Amino acid sequence: MKNKYILIIFIVGFIVTILGSLFKITHMEIGVLTGNIVITIGMLSQILAGMLFIYKLLSNKKDSFLNK
Repeated sequence: MKNKYILIIFIVGFIVTILGSLFKITHMEIGVLTGNIVITIGMLSQILAGMLFIYKLLSNKKDSFLNK
Protein backbone atom coordinates (compact mmCIF):
# COMPACT_ATOMS: atom_id res chain seq x y z
CA MET A 1 0.00 0.00 0.00
CA LYS A 2 1.38 3.39 -0.94
CA ASN A 3 1.90 6.15 1.56
CA LYS A 4 -0.60 8.39 -0.19
CA TYR A 5 -3.43 5.92 0.50
CA ILE A 6 -2.49 5.76 4.17
CA LEU A 7 -2.47 9.56 4.27
CA ILE A 8 -5.90 9.70 2.59
CA ILE A 9 -7.34 7.28 5.19
CA PHE A 10 -5.90 9.43 7.98
CA ILE A 11 -7.24 12.70 6.53
CA VAL A 12 -10.72 11.23 5.98
CA GLY A 13 -10.70 9.99 9.59
CA PHE A 14 -9.67 13.45 10.77
CA ILE A 15 -12.50 15.10 8.82
CA VAL A 16 -15.05 12.59 10.13
CA THR A 17 -13.83 13.19 13.69
CA ILE A 18 -14.23 16.95 13.30
CA LEU A 19 -17.71 16.41 11.86
CA GLY A 20 -18.61 14.20 14.84
CA SER A 21 -17.46 16.84 17.29
CA LEU A 22 -19.60 19.38 15.44
CA PHE A 23 -22.55 16.99 15.81
CA LYS A 24 -21.90 16.78 19.56
CA ILE A 25 -21.55 20.53 20.02
CA THR A 26 -24.78 21.30 18.16
CA HIS A 27 -26.64 18.23 19.53
CA MET A 28 -27.41 17.23 15.95
CA GLU A 29 -28.11 13.73 14.68
CA ILE A 30 -28.90 12.29 11.29
CA GLY A 31 -30.89 9.11 11.74
CA VAL A 32 -28.73 6.77 13.80
CA LEU A 33 -25.59 8.88 13.28
CA THR A 34 -25.04 10.71 16.53
CA GLY A 35 -21.92 12.60 17.52
CA ASN A 36 -20.54 9.67 19.52
CA ILE A 37 -20.85 7.21 16.65
CA VAL A 38 -19.32 9.58 14.09
CA ILE A 39 -16.38 10.40 16.39
CA THR A 40 -15.82 6.67 16.99
CA ILE A 41 -15.79 5.92 13.26
CA GLY A 42 -13.33 8.75 12.63
CA MET A 43 -11.01 7.69 15.42
CA LEU A 44 -11.04 4.05 14.31
CA SER A 45 -10.03 5.06 10.79
CA GLN A 46 -7.20 7.18 12.21
CA ILE A 47 -6.04 4.24 14.32
CA LEU A 48 -6.15 1.99 11.23
CA ALA A 49 -4.07 4.49 9.23
CA GLY A 50 -1.56 4.75 12.07
CA MET A 51 -1.22 0.98 12.35
CA LEU A 52 -0.76 0.65 8.57
CA PHE A 53 1.92 3.34 8.62
CA ILE A 54 3.79 1.68 11.49
CA TYR A 55 3.58 -1.70 9.74
CA LYS A 56 4.92 -0.14 6.54
CA LEU A 57 7.81 1.48 8.41
CA LEU A 58 8.78 -1.74 10.16
CA SER A 59 8.46 -4.00 7.13
CA ASN A 60 10.38 -1.77 4.71
CA LYS A 61 13.94 -3.10 4.51
CA LYS A 62 15.16 -0.66 1.86
CA ASP A 63 16.75 2.68 2.60
CA SER A 64 13.88 4.88 3.55
CA PHE A 65 13.73 8.54 4.41
CA LEU A 66 13.92 7.68 8.12
CA ASN A 67 17.23 5.82 7.79
CA LYS A 68 19.14 8.65 6.09
